[in-house]
Amino acid sequence: MQDQWAAGDSAKQAYDAYAPVYDEFNRGYMYERWTGRLLSRAEEAGIGGRRLLDVACGTGLSFIRLLEAGWEVTGCDISTEMLERARARAGDRAELVEADMRELPELGEFDLIWAVSDPFNYLLEVEELEATLRGMGRNLAPDGIALFDLNTLVTYRTFFSEEVVVEEGGKRLVWQGQLSPEEVRPGTFAEARFDVPGQPGQAHVHRQRHFSEAQVRGAIDRAGLECVALYGELDGELSLGLDENHHTKAVYLCRAK
Repeated sequence: MQDQWAAGDSAKQAYDAYAPVYDEFNRGYMYERWTGRLLSRAEEAGIGGRRLLDVACGTGLSFIRLLEAGWEVTGCDISTEMLERARARAGDRAELVEADMRELPELGEFDLIWAVSDPFNYLLEVEELEATLRGMGRNLAPDGIALFDLNTLVTYRTFFSEEVVVEEGGKRLVWQGQLSPEEVRPGTFAEARFDVPGQPGQAHVHRQRHFSEAQVRGAIDRAGLECVALYGELDGELSLGLDENHHTKAVYLCRAK
């Protein structure tokens, strides 16, 4: 890891601690529906094959649907603990690599490269975002699509400003946003504390940053990519265009220039 990265290893620390209960906390999140809709948009943009690189793949929830549909899947993540659970889920059907997305190695040529469920928001500077996009570009097939999502202003005014409690498997999982909605503005830095009361070692902090559309488009361009579509997400539905005060996620689709 380069010493100059502003985010350091905070995401690794957070997700190593989060890994034992990640699937439980996200049990109600409809990953199959979400990834299915993202895949449909990528197919509409035109992809030439079925090779996926899942950047920040976590426990594998974001790639399992494609793997079971016959895709050739490679996944990478900075957290060894999350990868351990992804390997348990996928067995030897996927190639899984420990890697920092800011320093993404050349892993092959992929028809679809995605980073979903807001991993890019853990990058705390535009330079980190640009470096990650450059790495994705180096791994794209000539007609490949790079797809990623980002949290919007309205998400930081809600999820990062609220307490969310999930009771699962006899555990109480508590997400406590540290922002007040009035603090949120473009470029906001956000923190949330996650805890499993009674489970030592699982309390940790998530640090994120909001990126404006202008910042993202600038990073895409400097990374040698071009944005071919921008969607806003609300309640799992995707519509062209983005309203940060309405949509809860922004979804960017890019190609190599």
